[in-house]
Amino acid sequence: MCLGIPGKVVEIFDEGGLKMGHIDYGGTQNKACLEYVPEIEIGQYTIIHAGFAISIIDEEEAQQSYAAWLEVADAAEKAGIDLFGEEAGENR
Repeated sequence: MCLGIPGKVVEIFDEGGLKMGHIDYGGTQNKACLEYVPEIEIGQYTIIHAGFAISIIDEEEAQQSYAAWLEVADAAEKAGIDLFGEEAGENR
C-alpha cells in the first residue's frame, strides 16, 4: 500500500541543485524534494510520498486528509493494532 501524507511547505531551499523544502505535518517537520512540483510556493500544501512532493493540494483538501488519518489512527488504536498491522505491544 502506498501512503501520501499532506503537509504545508514552510521553507524552500536549494540542496545540491535540487529544489527542496521543509514540510510541516501538523507540528512535525521533515525535508522533502520539491522537484516534481516546481511551481509550489511557501504556504501551499502538498502530498508527500517517499520524501517527494507529488502534487499540490489546497488547504481544505489537506485538512480533510488529516481528519481521515486521525479517524484511521483512532480506530486502529481502539482495535489494539498499530498502523502497520501489528498487534499492540509487539516489537518489530
